[in-house]
Amino acid sequence: MSRLRGWLPAAAYVVVWLLLSAVAAAGFFLTGERTVDVASHEARVTADFSGEVTVRTGPVLPDVRKDSGSFVGVEIELGKTDATSVEQLVARYAAIGSNPDAPIEKVETAVRDMAVDAIARGLALGIIPLLVWRLLGERRRREVVDALPTKRGVVGLLVVALVVIGLTAPWRGLGAASSQQPERWVPLSTFVGPSVELPEELADVEVLGPAGGGVQRLVTSAIDSYDEGTEFYRQAAEDAADLELRQPEEQETVVLLLSDRHDNVGMDQVARAIADRGGATAVFDAGDDTSTGESWEAFSLDSLDEAFEDYDRWAVTGNHDHGTFVRSYLGDLGWTYFDDGEVVDGPGDTRILGADDPRSSGLGNWRDETGLTFEELRSRLAEATCDAEEDGDRVDTLLVHDRNLGDEALERGCVDLVVGGHTHTQFGPEPIRGSNGELGYEYTVGTAGGAAYAIALGTKLRRPAGFALITYRDGEPVGIQSVGVLTTGRFTVDPYVELEY
Repeated sequence: MSRLRGWLPAAAYVVVWLLLSAVAAAGFFLTGERTVDVASHEARVTADFSGEVTVRTGPVLPDVRKDSGSFVGVEIELGKTDATSVEQLVARYAAIGSNPDAPIEKVETAVRDMAVDAIARGLALGIIPLLVWRLLGERRRREVVDALPTKRGVVGLLVVALVVIGLTAPWRGLGAASSQQPERWVPLSTFVGPSVELPEELADVEVLGPAGGGVQRLVTSAIDSYDEGTEFYRQAAEDAADLELRQPEEQETVVLLLSDRHDNVGMDQVARAIADRGGATAVFDAGDDTSTGESWEAFSLDSLDEAFEDYDRWAVTGNHDHGTFVRSYLGDLGWTYFDDGEVVDGPGDTRILGADDPRSSGLGNWRDETGLTFEELRSRLAEATCDAEEDGDRVDTLLVHDRNLGDEALERGCVDLVVGGHTHTQFGPEPIRGSNGELGYEYTVGTAGGAAYAIALGTKLRRPAGFALITYRDGEPVGIQSVGVLTTGRFTVDPYVELEY
């Protein structure tokens, strides 16, 4: 019994600490925020306990909300974007919405980060009063309690209250809410009218905002585009799972080669289905995942990463991937990029070299990106591959955006296989006999996004899409099988081509 009485004060301190921490953590959580790239916007994410996900789109389009599935709610305030028209913006929403997993995961990660941060800060803040109380000692605590009814005690309490308020900042976000009139949300089905048949996943969505005829037509068009795009890519992914593709034999490694996605996130599930069906365990990305390389296109990179997060992954940037954002973003997510002239381990006990495209395109306006010309980089790649050959470290695969960067290396016979994209049209595999008598191959894959232009967002493909399955055995590439997706959603499968040396 005496031992129990000895534990009671400690237990009381722990209970009080947890209660104080819970109150502080809730305050920190409700007043915290994160800024992330969502749906081609710079978005402000805050949390509450409404149990709803609310998207504030701005003054033109209606806000939307949906049950979050838990007591935690999220408000996403969309900020700046580079879209040049409302119609373009709505089309993007529809296309991104057809493959929403990556944006959802990004918001969930932001909310989890806010929760962890709030709990940590709450635990730290909650223990401070107990430490102060303990350090005062019994005599000083009695003096403090006796002083509370006095003027000095009241002033002290006010000072403590002001410090706590300053640390938690509970007023953030309350001013705007208090000035608003009560919001009148209506079901999406009511907003667009009975003539529009909603997809099942939109049945419980509510909207708030302008209800003019033009806005309703835009929203109706977006719903139609969303429904059409979702069905097109879902069916294509299902059909890809049944393709008759060559299966890898024992000791073989298969790699999916893709290029020129140009933001078409809908095709990522199709690419993964083709890769799985062909027995692939790795992926080569030959660049042009974006149209401009800007941060608003992070949704496209998130989608690609989510589709192949459990694969071995190598990548280069293309001429449309302006600047360093794409390389830095995917590199942080675990994709392997290449330093100048460095040969690294590749799939199936091979050696691989890669290089980012030296050009950058502003939707047609070419300029040098890295200070190297195309021809200079082509010569440096040839030197790097031939130096590796002399050192007994032959390059099995040269990954570039434009296969012409590997022409000189092939002509000198210093590489087994050069692969790229860029032209949006499949070419090869074509054998090239080097000046040293060695045989190598060049291959260009089509556009994974079905892109006719720099951006491929849309309800379906604008031109035939293309992928390739590269087989490696005994430390070298031994075969390629090309897979195409027509604009109708039908597939074409080329015969497996053996690469003979």
